[in-house]
Amino acid sequence: MKTCWLNREGNPDCILFMAGWGMGPEPFQQMTAGPMDVIMVYDYRRLDHADLLSQLPENSRIHLLSWSMGVWVAGKLFQQNKFSSTTAIGGTCRPIDDAYGLPEQLFDATINNFSPVILNNFYSAMFDNPEQAQWFLDNPPNRSPVGLQEELIALRTACRVQPEVKDIFDHKIVTSRDRIFPARNQIRAWGRQNCETMAQPHFPFYQWASWAELLEDFSRRGAAPTLMSAGGIGAAPLPRKTGMDQKKLRND
Repeated sequence: MKTCWLNREGNPDCILFMAGWGMGPEPFQQMTAGPMDVIMVYDYRRLDHADLLSQLPENSRIHLLSWSMGVWVAGKLFQQNKFSSTTAIGGTCRPIDDAYGLPEQLFDATINNFSPVILNNFYSAMFDNPEQAQWFLDNPPNRSPVGLQEELIALRTACRVQPEVKDIFDHKIVTSRDRIFPARNQIRAWGRQNCETMAQPHFPFYQWASWAELLEDFSRRGAAPTLMSAGGIGAAPLPRKTGMDQKKLRND
């Protein structure tokens, strides 16, 4: 696994963001943090979290935000009581499964036929807003095709050994316009009464102006502990191309 601090200022609250497959920090440079530290975890070719835990600030409230395949990785590696809040979005604890996750045949076909075209199609399918999709594609993860295929294989192998992990999440969000992780499978995995549905595509993050607003929005919906407002929620999604506060990334 690799880590990257998207924002590190010693704030009282810190998001531990477990990203999905194929990610890197580059597409998230557009998002400001607000009064929030953010550390991102990605590249799951090796699942070893000892170094990650040592990087987390001792005196901050840690909020686990797990997305897509990162939901399974977090469930495999962590215990719920280590965090102030735990949120899963756009993924499940059984991620490669015809009923509860990604269809197995589709996942295997992606591995066997992997190519730059397949990758671009995947990235595009994460969105239902062409402008946001292009924004992502203009700032793609800096990952090699070989490394991405290796990550797919590693996740497939790990999921064969442990198909399902413990549910450590106190809030589960289903992305109902998801063209990657079928929404019906997400609902079936969590149980309709145990999750909240949001009308979002697989990659929903550009809908919020900052990480702090994203987490505060989840809090307002009755999920995470309430945070201090950084000027109100639900202001507009991220501005388009102009006036973006791009954060310098510090890779570990």
